Amino acid sequence: MASTGQAAEAFFLETESGSRFCLHHPPHSSAEPVGAVIYVHPFAEEMNKSRRMAAMQSRALAKQGYAVLQMDLFGCGDSAGDFADARWDSWKDDLHRAQHWLMMRSEAPISLWGLRLGALLALDFARDARSEIDNIVLWQPVFNGAQYLNQFFRLLLANDMITGAEQKGGGTQDIRQMLLAGQSVEIAGYEIAPELAAAIDKLDAAAWEAPASSLHWLESTGQANAALSPARKKIADAWEQKGARLSVGMVSGPAFWTTQDNMVAPEWISATGAIFQGP
Repeated sequence: MASTGQAAEAFFLETESGSRFCLHHPPHSSAEPVGAVIYVHPFAEEMNKSRRMAAMQSRALAKQGYAVLQMDLFGCGDSAGDFADARWDSWKDDLHRAQHWLMMRSEAPISLWGLRLGALLALDFARDARSEIDNIVLWQPVFNGAQYLNQFFRLLLANDMITGAEQKGGGTQDIRQMLLAGQSVEIAGYEIAPELAAAIDKLDAAAWEAPASSLHWLESTGQANAALSPARKKIADAWEQKGARLSVGMVSGPAFWTTQDNMVAPEWISATGAIFQGP
């Protein structure tokens, strides 16, 4: 009979800036984990829309013998703090805490798995991680922070127009001017501090040195035999020229981080399981 494994452990990790909600999925085998994985969740509402998929993928990896740690970053989900007080560096500090927590429990190699802006955070964290990161799995990664913020502002402004909600300013440039003036901007219930926006704006992973970790980039596609767009392929080519150990996989299925319901996209789980199963 197949093992049903251990139940996930929910707990609060105490820090000097309040508690962080964590969910630890121990490996289903009784032996030491073959590896440990830190999930780096996406930004704002994309985090909530992805919760079901994150939980399903975490359980699937636990069945493969991995310990998986999901952490709500500062100001997000059930962790302490307000989103308005969130800062990019504080999120990186949270990942250091997650890394330390796992290292205290096992000597297994630690990998990162990031979704959307969480993928960019994972890449940035890996640049100053206090120990080697084994694999970095990127689900539909964001590579340029400024471009992402522009898209985020446009999508939420469009939603405000549909719902009739009061808008802050007339467009993305007005929002940026408010942020540059030191004002926080609230859109669709998320108050974004100027410091957070400024930090994200400066991020451009395509220009960074290739990390020593193995990179596994999974890209969403709606059709068979699809390839990376020219702009995305340019990033992949630039990384490979810098010596990155990069694999790119195309994944069909819904873009679950954008849907109203918490959708299931098993193709992502299968593709990620194959990565962690190894050659």
